[in-house]
Amino acid sequence: MLGKTRDVVNVSAWRARLQIIIPSVLVCIVVVLSAFYADLQQQRLSLHESRHEVQQRLGLIRTKIEANINANTKLLQGLVAVIGTEPQIDKERFEALSESIFQFHSQIRTVVAAPNLVSAYAYPPERNSPFTDRPILQVWDRDALLRDMVEKGKVVITGPTHLNNGTQGLVISIPVRIWNDSGQMQFWGALLGILDLPRLYDDSGLLANELPIEVVITTDNTTTGEPAVIYGDINIRKLDPVRMNIDLANRKWTISAIPRGGWDAANDWSDLNRIAIFAVAALISGIVVWVGLLMNERQRNFQALHEREEDLRAMSHRLGVALESSRIGVWELDVATGAMHWDERIYQLYGLPADMPVSMEQWRSMVPDEDAREIERTMREAIDRKGSYTGQFRVRRPGDGKVLHMRTVGTSYCGGDGTLKMLGVNWDVTEDVILQDNLRAAHKQTEEQNAALESARKRMEHNALHDALTGLPNRRYLDQRLATLDVLDRPGQQLTVLHMDLDRFKEINDTMGHGAGDAILRNVASALRANVRDEDFVARIGGDEFVIVCFGYPGQDDFGSLGQRLIAAVNTPVLYNDHECRVGASIGIAAKTEAQLAAEQVLVNADIALYEAKRRGRNRVEFFNDHLRARTINIKQTADAILRSLGDNDFVAFYQPQFDARTLEINGVEALARWNHPQQGLLPPSAFLEIAESLNVVAQIDASILDQSLLQLTRWRAADLGIEHVSVNISAQRLFEDRLVSHLESLSLKPGSLSFELLESISFDDKADAVAESLARIRAHGIAIEIDDFGTGYASILSLIKLSPSRLKIDRQLVAPIVDNPAQRRLISSIIDIGRSFGVGIVAEGVETMEHAAILRDLGCHTLQGFALARPMSAHALMDFARKHAAERETLWQRTA
Repeated sequence: MLGKTRDVVNVSAWRARLQIIIPSVLVCIVVVLSAFYADLQQQRLSLHESRHEVQQRLGLIRTKIEANINANTKLLQGLVAVIGTEPQIDKERFEALSESIFQFHSQIRTVVAAPNLVSAYAYPPERNSPFTDRPILQVWDRDALLRDMVEKGKVVITGPTHLNNGTQGLVISIPVRIWNDSGQMQFWGALLGILDLPRLYDDSGLLANELPIEVVITTDNTTTGEPAVIYGDINIRKLDPVRMNIDLANRKWTISAIPRGGWDAANDWSDLNRIAIFAVAALISGIVVWVGLLMNERQRNFQALHEREEDLRAMSHRLGVALESSRIGVWELDVATGAMHWDERIYQLYGLPADMPVSMEQWRSMVPDEDAREIERTMREAIDRKGSYTGQFRVRRPGDGKVLHMRTVGTSYCGGDGTLKMLGVNWDVTEDVILQDNLRAAHKQTEEQNAALESARKRMEHNALHDALTGLPNRRYLDQRLATLDVLDRPGQQLTVLHMDLDRFKEINDTMGHGAGDAILRNVASALRANVRDEDFVARIGGDEFVIVCFGYPGQDDFGSLGQRLIAAVNTPVLYNDHECRVGASIGIAAKTEAQLAAEQVLVNADIALYEAKRRGRNRVEFFNDHLRARTINIKQTADAILRSLGDNDFVAFYQPQFDARTLEINGVEALARWNHPQQGLLPPSAFLEIAESLNVVAQIDASILDQSLLQLTRWRAADLGIEHVSVNISAQRLFEDRLVSHLESLSLKPGSLSFELLESISFDDKADAVAESLARIRAHGIAIEIDDFGTGYASILSLIKLSPSRLKIDRQLVAPIVDNPAQRRLISSIIDIGRSFGVGIVAEGVETMEHAAILRDLGCHTLQGFALARPMSAHALMDFARKHAAERETLWQRTA
C-alpha cells in the first residue's frame, strides 16, 4: 500500500515536472527558431536596404543622363528653329550660331548642318572636316531611322560611334522643316549634334572616384538579339543587378548596377551578430524556464484579477488617447443652478488657468453675442425635448486675444439625485474653418484665373489666326476655312477664289521703307473689305498676297468685273510722308466646277492663274482654264522627268568645236548640256532649263556636264586630236557653292585646259566684288574664266574688267548682221579693240556662213564658233570630225574664196 502511494506521488511529481518542462522546452525551441528566423529576416532586410540604396544612386545617374541628353537636344532645337527661319543660312552664320551653343555647358562636341541630308557645315570647323560634304545615310549608317526622321519629323538618336579623337560619341539628328513659297511645310534637311560620351558619363556622375556602385549600360543588338555593351562590364548583368531604362527618343538603354564588390560585400550582417542573437535566445530560454517555475503558481492566483485590471486600463487608455488626440474637452452644466464644470482640456482650449472658477457668464464674456444667443437657443430646445444639440461658435481667448472656432455637442440627462444636467464636449475647429475659407478663396481665384485664361486663349487664338498689320485672317485661318468648306453642303452655290498679288510693292518697300509698305497693305485691306460682299471671306496669306473666297450662284456674279474693281481700288494712290505711293495688282481667279474638287485645289488653281496674269504683263485678271491646267500638268511632268533623269544620268554633254580665226585649227570645244529624254529623245536647254532652275537642280546638271567633259578631254588627249581645252557653262547658283571648290581640289587639272563660261548677266555691278572673290578661288586651280553672251547683259565694262576674264564671247545676235550692216561691224571691232587693250581673247558665236568667218577674222577676232564650221555633236562624233577636219582644213579657206 505504501509503495502504491509512493508511486502515485512520484507520478504526480513527474506530471508536475512535465507541466513545467514541456512548456519551457517548447518555448526554447520557439526562441531558437525565432533566432534563426530573425537572422534570415535581418539578411533579407540588409539585402533590401542595399538594393534600395543602389536603386537610389542608379536613379540619380539615370536622371542626370536623361537630363543632360534632353538639355543637349533643347540646345540643338534652338538652332533648328533659327535654320527653319533662315533656310539659306551660310557657313559664317551657322558657325556664329553654333558658337553660341558652345557657350553653354553641354556635352556637344560637334554640330553638323545637313541640307537635303548632305552635311554642309560642321562646327568647330578645325577638327570636323570629315563630317562635311557627306551624305548622312553613309556617315551614320542608320537608313531606317533617318527615313523616320524625314517622313515623320522625329528626333533620332544613334550611336555610340567612334569619334576622330579616339573616344565614343552619341549622335542626335533633328529634322529641319521650313515653309516653302506655297505656305506648306517642306523638309530642308537635318541638324546633327555629336555628344562626347565620356564627358556625358562624367557629367552624369558615372566617373566619380568614390562611386559605391558598379554600373553597366547596354542596348539591344538588332542583329544578334543579345544586349550590346555601351559602358561597363557585361558580367554585372549576371549578378541580379538593379535595372532601369533610359529613354532616348527612338531607342532605349538599360542601365544596371550592383554594389561595388557585389551583394555579399554590401551585406554588413556578420557572424558576430548571429552569435549575439543566439546568445540572447539562449538567455531568454533560460529566463523563460526560470520565470515559468516561479510564476506558475502566482499566475494562477492573480489571473482573473489581472484580466479585469487590463480591461479597465485599456478602456481608460483608449478614452484618454481619443480625447487627447482629438483635443476634445468635456463640460457639464447643472441646469437648475447654472453651475458648470470643465475638465483640464476645456481650460487649455479657452486659455484659462485650471483653478479659475467658471460659469455661464464667464463663457458669454468670451463669445460674441450673436454666437452666444444661437448656442443658448439650441441648448434650451435640447433641454425642452430632453435631447441633444450641436452648434459652432467663436471664442476670443482673454490671454492672447486669439479668436478660435469651437464646435460643441451636448445632450441632456438626469443625474443620480434627479437633477437635470447637460453633458457635452467642445473641440477646436479653427483649422477646418480657415481651410474652408481658403478653399472658397482659392475657388474664387481659380474661377477668376480661368476667366482670364479663357480671355487670353481667345486673344491668342485670334492673334494666331489673324494678321496683326491689317486685321485680316491669315493663311492658317484660310486653310481652316477651306477645310470647312469641303464638308459644307451648299446646293447650287459655286465656290470661287480670287488670289491677288501686289505689283511694284517691293520697290516701295526698298525706296520708301517698310512704313510706306505697311500703309499700302492697310489701304489694300480696307479697299478689299469695301469692295466685296459681307459674306465673302478676305485673307492676307503672305507679304503682299491676298485671297478672296466667294460663294455665289453660277452666272450671278461677274467675278471678272469684281477683279477689275479690286485692281482699280488697289491702284488708288496712298499719301505717306507727303509722297504719293501707288501699286498695281494681278489677280488669278478659279472656281470649283467639279463637286469632287477640294477647296484647297481651287486655291492652287487660282495661284496658277495669278502666275499667268503676272507672266502676261501684270495689273490684269486671269481665269484658270483647261489650257493652264494642261500647262501646269506639263510643267509637273517635266519636273518629275528631270528629277528622274538626274538619277538615271540622262543629261549628257554635246560639244561644239571652236576654231582659230586665222588657221581654222580646232583650238577648243564648248560643252553644251542636252537632255536625253526617255520618250522625246534629245532636247536642248530651252526645253528644260527654266524648270530646272525652279527645281534648284541646275548646279547638279552643271556638275554632271563638267565631269563628262573632263573625262572626254582625257580621251581626246590620248587620241592625239590636238584638243587641249574645253569650256563649260556654269550657273550663278553653282558659282557660289563651296562644294565646287572642294570638287576642283580633288581634280588634277592642267592649267589652261578648262574654262568656265559665265553669263554676262551674272556680273552686275553690285555683285562684282562677290563674283570676283569666287572667281579668284576658281582661278587658283588653273581654270580660266570666259564671259558668255557678251553684249546682251547689263554689266558695265568696268565691272567686267574687274573680273579679269580670259575671253569674251560675242553674242550671236551681234554677229549675225555684220555681213550687211557696217555699223554692226564697227561695234564688233570696238569690242575686239577693248579686249585687245586688256589682253582678253575674243570668241565670236553664231558664225553661220564662211563670209561671217572672213569678216570676223579680218576684224581681229581670235576664235570662231558656229554652224558654218561645226554643229554641236556627241563626244564620239567629235573624234571623227576632228580627224576629218585636220585633213580638210587647208582647203577650207580656198573654197570660201
